[in-house]
Amino acid sequence: MAKALKVVGLMNVQYAVKDGEVYVLEVNPRASRTVPFVAKATGQPIAKYAARLMAGESLKALAIKKARGKHVAVKEAVFPFARFPGVDIILGPEMRSTGEVMGLDTNFGRAFAKSQLGAGSKVPLEGLVFVSVKDQDKAAMVKPVKRLIDLGFTVVATGGTADFLRKHGIAAERVNKVLEGRPHIVDLMKDGKVQLVFNTVDGASALTDSFTLRRTALMNKIAYYTTVAGAKASVEGIAALHAGPLDVAPLQSYFKTTF
Repeated sequence: MAKALKVVGLMNVQYAVKDGEVYVLEVNPRASRTVPFVAKATGQPIAKYAARLMAGESLKALAIKKARGKHVAVKEAVFPFARFPGVDIILGPEMRSTGEVMGLDTNFGRAFAKSQLGAGSKVPLEGLVFVSVKDQDKAAMVKPVKRLIDLGFTVVATGGTADFLRKHGIAAERVNKVLEGRPHIVDLMKDGKVQLVFNTVDGASALTDSFTLRRTALMNKIAYYTTVAGAKASVEGIAALHAGPLDVAPLQSYFKTTF
């Protein structure tokens, strides 16, 4: 696209993926918030390089060296959901974030944990995890949930998810959905008994039914993940914190050369 549009310098592209098909939402010849993130993650002054290219220098003349460093950088969006009563935290194609934070460390788990803490989210080290996922996600949740149990967590789940987890050797206690009557999962959450939530939904009806669940997690500051990828990443972060405390290091220390 850059070649076809004859863009020199920086270009911002926004994609959407639906049913395995990739859509291009927009292409702009400008910088984005990703640029400073990538610059810090790689130790390369990307904006400076782009400006020099736009001024007429060649890419070869810049003599850009390959980025070095054995670390992982994780970008996390910061959302203002708690400030707006009645707003659902489920994500869509809209740009809703009000900022971003960066987690940087020697491995993914530690970097992810830092990104969550930087965004103001809790990273629980023990307690009760609630699992309720759509059918196509159930198999993928077995391994991360087993790992949480090994880390000292206990598990509650809605009917179908609980049955599936039990069949795979996981001791999961069944809890009612909100529509199934009290006592239900939201009651447990409001009582402070739930520290972590994994919830994926399929279809408009299920999305609407689980709104109260998501809103309760938000207002009670309970760690909440709505995708399998997010759930797996959270387990990596929790495991990393169990392995040892996080530390702070100068950004330049992650690279062999400074900016």
